[in-house]
Amino acid sequence: MDKPDASSMLVKLSNATLPALPESILKPGYDRAALSAGIVHIGVGNFHRAHQAWYLHRLMQVGQAYDWAILGAGVRSYDAGMREKLIAQDCLTTLLELSPDEATAEVVGSMIDYLPVEAGNGALIAALAEPAIRIVSMTVTEGGYYQDPATGAFDPTGEMIVHDAAHPSTPQTAFGAIVAALRVRREQGIGPFTVLSCDNLKGNGDIARQTVVGLAGLSDPELATWIDNRVAFPNSMVDTIVPATGPGELALARSFGIDDAAPVTHENFRQWVIEDSFCAGRPNWDEVGATFTKNVHAYEAMKLRILNAGHQMLANAGELLNLSTIDMCMSHPLVGGLVERVQAEEVFQHVQGVPEMTPADYLQLVTRRFANPAIKDTTRRVAFDGSSRHPGFILPIVHDALASDAPVEGLALTQALWARMCAGVREDGSTIEPNDPNWDALKAVALQARDQPDRWVGQSHIYGEILANERFAHAFSRWLSELWSNGTEATLGRYLAAS
Repeated sequence: MDKPDASSMLVKLSNATLPALPESILKPGYDRAALSAGIVHIGVGNFHRAHQAWYLHRLMQVGQAYDWAILGAGVRSYDAGMREKLIAQDCLTTLLELSPDEATAEVVGSMIDYLPVEAGNGALIAALAEPAIRIVSMTVTEGGYYQDPATGAFDPTGEMIVHDAAHPSTPQTAFGAIVAALRVRREQGIGPFTVLSCDNLKGNGDIARQTVVGLAGLSDPELATWIDNRVAFPNSMVDTIVPATGPGELALARSFGIDDAAPVTHENFRQWVIEDSFCAGRPNWDEVGATFTKNVHAYEAMKLRILNAGHQMLANAGELLNLSTIDMCMSHPLVGGLVERVQAEEVFQHVQGVPEMTPADYLQLVTRRFANPAIKDTTRRVAFDGSSRHPGFILPIVHDALASDAPVEGLALTQALWARMCAGVREDGSTIEPNDPNWDALKAVALQARDQPDRWVGQSHIYGEILANERFAHAFSRWLSELWSNGTEATLGRYLAAS
């Protein structure tokens, strides 16, 4: 990949230094002082800054959406570190787009402030209650919606949910802050805002509604009814591959002459498909590449079942073989072959195409993206939180396959690879460090499953009714036993060689 020559003097990123940036770097062409907030985004990670913030920035570049700027927000202690970095550079972000043969840089300016991260979330609630805020968007991870992993229903038993129900004015969760702010808006006669989930969940808007309404109902049933009737929760599908930021990404930003404490690298592909259901207006994101449609579910199912499920297949096998990045996993003939065969033989039949793309076409696009050598997306990052991602991405396919008496051999192998990975030791004897909020419990069951495979699929909170299916359980048991006896490469080889 070609890289620019390092500048003789770094420019520390800020509003004041934008004119001093090299001419090759795209930068805001609008007056940031003229922007006003219309969106609060909760969970300002790399993905949000490379995706939703970029779409809004591009709309501002053509003279629109000046009253839709973003206020960043967070509810976790680690969000304070990101806030400190971004506030120090006027909430500007350098996006570094990585195609297979070149890197380009663009500074995004659509975020204008980052709210204080504090106990009780008072500043967040106050901001959300402001009439100017018409959209509250969020990226809080797939496991952050307080769902029962087996049924998908709202789980009111979590410690922080119990706290928020008992102390609704000083909540600990993002959803508690949303409920508290909506209570204020209702009491003051202010209209509601739209809640826009940007997480990788099937029906993410429906799930956000379930969580917000469910939490409100624990303390104020009348408010819960008002929210259910008045607040919009559009479903959406979001897509771009965004690695974590480390020393290499910081160095790449410096090679462009930019001193950015939190740059973001991303692939040269983005997609955003949104249900056009907003209760207080919206930016014209479709004018800069987003798609508004009534059929979000077909797009999201294709993405979740092919890209996100494929990511888990690659990452679990890759961890066992000590393949450190996703492009290495994809280029490995056995690991890449696993994904392509499972998708073609066991996933495509449970995926509906969209007008411009078939499942097979989409898989070709996805495998090219996975193989991009410039995107050093770590296997560890993709494998994180399997206890949320497998139930969200792969197990719904298993449910559909079992219900229609379709093949499940490859799908069972993907679960055996996950179970083998959770034992915490790679094929070469090196340790897989904890990589799931439930790692200790998963590891304990994975080690028991070495000799008793049914212990793994017997986790009812993950597998639900799947555990009672003998066809799936038998296939899983056989693959897990083979992984322990013969190793990952031999097992993958046998699967790929089978007729």
